[in-house]
Amino acid sequence: MSVLTQFVAAEEDEIEAIGESLSPVDEWSGLQLRDVDTAKIATLHALLTGDLFDDAIAHYEPVYVSDSEGALVLRLADELAERLAALDEDSLDDVATELAATEEFEYAGWEGEAIAEMLADLADLARLAESQGQALLVWLHPLRT
Repeated sequence: MSVLTQFVAAEEDEIEAIGESLSPVDEWSGLQLRDVDTAKIATLHALLTGDLFDDAIAHYEPVYVSDSEGALVLRLADELAERLAALDEDSLDDVATELAATEEFEYAGWEGEAIAEMLADLADLARLAESQGQALLVWLHPLRT
């Protein structure tokens, strides 16, 4: 199943509004990707923090589920957001190479260049969120593909 994924920088009290939005990136700073699901987010978390995958996935239970839109909203763990914000150009390529070799990304056919671009965009968004004291939220919609 395909999923539309939007990462947004927003205030904690905007979680419900993000969950009910048809396209949060039209209303908040963010980026849109396809097929970045909870497993891929947990894989990134595990890689950047050193947590085991099972421990990482536990961080990503939905904080909001939209009854009307079917969207889920996750909150990126602070530790992951901090690690993303700290990524520099040199480490981006190393992390992209490691992610490309993981089961979740390799099986889905993600190329290293696409992963590096995603990481660079996420790092920029994490820095923006950090500078504005905002959280990084993830809007997942399995039907809007």
